[in-house]
Amino acid sequence: MNAAPSETTSPDLTLGVAIDAIADGKMLAGHVGEDAVLLARRGNEFFAVGATCTHYGGPLAEGLLVDDTVRCPWHHACFSLRTGEAVRAPALRPIACWSIELSDNKVFVRENVATTPIIRVAHVREAPRKIVIIGGGAAGFAAAEMLRRQRFQGEIVMLSDDDAPPVDRPNLSKDYLAGNAPEEWIPLRGDEFYAEQNIELRLKARVTEVDVRAREVVLGDGKKIHFDRLLLATGAEPVRLPLPGMDDLPHVHTLRTFADCRDIIARAATTRRAVVMGASFIGLEVAASLRARGIEVHVVAPEKRPMERILGPQMGDFVRDLHEEHGVTFHLEDAATAIDPHRVALKSGVTIDADLVVVGVGVRPRLTLAEKSGLAIDRGVTVNEHLETSVPGVFAAGDIARWPDPHSNGSIRVEHWVVAERQGQTAALNMLGGRQKFDAVPFFWSQHYDVPINYVGHAAAWDELVIDGEIAARDCTVKYKHGGRVLAVASIYRDRESLIAEAAMEQGAGQS
Repeated sequence: MNAAPSETTSPDLTLGVAIDAIADGKMLAGHVGEDAVLLARRGNEFFAVGATCTHYGGPLAEGLLVDDTVRCPWHHACFSLRTGEAVRAPALRPIACWSIELSDNKVFVRENVATTPIIRVAHVREAPRKIVIIGGGAAGFAAAEMLRRQRFQGEIVMLSDDDAPPVDRPNLSKDYLAGNAPEEWIPLRGDEFYAEQNIELRLKARVTEVDVRAREVVLGDGKKIHFDRLLLATGAEPVRLPLPGMDDLPHVHTLRTFADCRDIIARAATTRRAVVMGASFIGLEVAASLRARGIEVHVVAPEKRPMERILGPQMGDFVRDLHEEHGVTFHLEDAATAIDPHRVALKSGVTIDADLVVVGVGVRPRLTLAEKSGLAIDRGVTVNEHLETSVPGVFAAGDIARWPDPHSNGSIRVEHWVVAERQGQTAALNMLGGRQKFDAVPFFWSQHYDVPINYVGHAAAWDELVIDGEIAARDCTVKYKHGGRVLAVASIYRDRESLIAEAAMEQGAGQS
């Protein structure tokens, strides 16, 4: 349930609000009883919906209205004002809706009404009877959930080689690893969800082959599963360094799965000093989480600045300074040459004592199944604008998919959680016969201590970097431009500007 707002600062919407007090395109946060409610106006229409995002609880009144939707300022979830449906990930659950009454030049919020998903795909004659999803991550789960939301009545078989049901992976390197989130927050849904929705979730399921001609998936035990439509959502796996000790020392870990995170937490309980290899987003989020547990942390990375390739030199310097303020020691322009049970040796000759080593040097897409199946590959699984591969009826989504991105005018593959979820949702609609283009603007967020960094768009390279505000003051937007066109925008504590930038990119307004 939403937290009850203070009645001294939040109007009781059942008592009515003057129509003229809410301008077109504006929102007002209020309450109905103990529920926080958002009143929004679009033209002469008024809407009353839950005021709190169902993803991480972001305040929707601080977000953005776009057409008949409201977008969350924190992680860009999007909800229908008409139905309450979560129409864009990362939120998957709807917000509540209330009825509206206009009387005496006032708008009154009345009864709570049922939320109803929007059916986006008309019934087709050749509707699939059985859909198989390979992968238990963001894309696979979002696809299965959307299939049932769209009232698909056929079979759904979800094959995951993990030993845990789909989890909220971003939390594994952030709050959960830091000890600030309870374990019950981590599963995307409880076990009962899969039974209630009649989704056959098979864990520890190893797929060895996809026979696209016979329309069959072959499992490690030799069993075969027929499909009418298939979604490949095999995700990515951590890069493992070719170092002595990397694979056989119990204190050396990578972070990808729930089990990985639990192992690191268990080891952290007796750790005095940790070495994190890699100054990527994951690596530095791990560093921040371990510092929250009071562990001394050393970060080893080959680059001159953390995350400079993605965020540029100014943001890279800021991120380094931020971590150093919290006690992290950096060993940049350096690399590990060996790991033994008690220390890490660096190329520079430095030796670091370590009770825990976390390797976060990046991931690689898991393409083996796609390659063996004869699908077109180009540094990822090649898909069209509908996320369909070179084989009709076989779709791909998430970290493995390379798609034609209309915003960057090229084909791209990104490893973002929100992108994977949104692609899973789009693939689900298209497996049911829809022809929905995947044209969402890429988005990700990263958290470093109390500093969130939001990033919209995709800039593989830029020739101009425009900073508004002060990065050091933690109040800024950074625009990455090429040929005068904005390709991406990073921001710190400018959530609404990040939403505005996203909406502008969607509309093709890249000049500014």
